[in-house]
Amino acid sequence: MSHPASSERTRIKICGLTREDDIDAAVDAGADAVGFVMYAKSRRYVSVQRAAELARRLPPFVTPVLLFVNEAPEVVQQACAQVPGCIVQFHGDETPQQCHAATDNGRLAYIRAARIPLDDSPFDLVRFAADFAAAKGILLDAHVDGFGGSGKTFNWSRLSANVQPGSPAPVAALRHLVLSGGLSPANVGDGIAQVRPRCKTLAVDVSSGVELDGPGNQGIKDPEKINRFVAAVRAADVLLAKSTHGLRSPNLSTT
Repeated sequence: MSHPASSERTRIKICGLTREDDIDAAVDAGADAVGFVMYAKSRRYVSVQRAAELARRLPPFVTPVLLFVNEAPEVVQQACAQVPGCIVQFHGDETPQQCHAATDNGRLAYIRAARIPLDDSPFDLVRFAADFAAAKGILLDAHVDGFGGSGKTFNWSRLSANVQPGSPAPVAALRHLVLSGGLSPANVGDGIAQVRPRCKTLAVDVSSGVELDGPGNQGIKDPEKINRFVAAVRAADVLLAKSTHGLRSPNLSTT
């Protein structure tokens, strides 16, 4: 099987990890990053001490990501100090100024989640990315009640490259997107096919879609589902690399 170029390779984050076995399963499957939920109201919450303990199992070049929701800057900084090499993911109502302060005046890398409406309500993604131009990338998730990850899929067809080349709008953050919200081994390939042509690099972020079935299993990952998810991502990458229709634009908005 041929392999796509590095710029065409979709990065993979497995989020909401709570157990050593799940860390090992994500690493063995080839995940690029693992996520720890620092939001106490989430059913996948882990303490900073637990996140640090789990992160110590990671080999080099697998990145720990700490997910926060409207947390105080000093709490974010203290947590990051205990998880070396981590990236911060802001998933609440944080302003650009708050993100800057929480990341030690920009010293720490961060990703900002954009909550895309499930209905036809307008959302100016270009303006959002311009406001968070310091972010390493923009994570696209569905807007539902509550925070910390929706588990819902928004309408990917709402994303359209409608900013003309040469536009003065600052859209650098939109070059690197993370697709999230309701992803699973069954639908991630379609999501990649729809969103990848609209950015320079794409990552996918999955949590509930690779968990054991049944109530009470939030945060308990299924190694078989993780492997199927990774395989589906890699298959989508190969198909897109062969396609002649993958024209890209770094400019993205919702209509």
